Amino acid sequence: MNSSKTHHFLDPGKGLRSQYAALCWRMNRGRVEVLLITSRDTGRWVLPKGWPMAGLDPAAAAAREAWEEAGVTGDVTPEPLGLYTYAKVMKDAEDLPCAVTVFPLRVALLAARFPERKERRRKWFSAAKAARKVAEPELCALLESLALDPACLPGAETGAAPAANANANANADGADGADAPAARLATG
Repeated sequence: MNSSKTHHFLDPGKGLRSQYAALCWRMNRGRVEVLLITSRDTGRWVLPKGWPMAGLDPAAAAAREAWEEAGVTGDVTPEPLGLYTYAKVMKDAEDLPCAVTVFPLRVALLAARFPERKERRRKWFSAAKAARKVAEPELCALLESLALDPACLPGAETGAAPAANANANANADGADGADAPAARLATG
């Protein structure tokens, strides 16, 4: 983070804003993979994230953002994995300093149709490659630590698929594939 952006976080008059992000992940061939999406404004690789939502706890708000921005459903963990800060670029206004709480969300389903499908791209990356793709230093560090120790994600140590859909990994695209196709929940 350059010094001018860091100053915004330290200025008490600016007010740090809270956001919630979903770190959407899966196991593929014994490795953790992370789903990144592009931001609407700059096209940078980011996690699905957004503002607090009335009536939803932070983890549920992160899960809602994952659905709206990436078409993801799955099991969100109520305990955060970490935190990072960034300056949200605003049109016609000063950047907003934001602190983002990150909640792990094990992907069970990737939908082909979701609210922001025409505004973003989504792609699976190894945790190490995802760390190189994001711009925020603290998020990069969080992803690097995940690459070194995937056991910090609930269920990653066993590699077991989420209970809702044991076939989700087989139905989603590869680690560095193009936009993810839909995966369907198994019925009956």
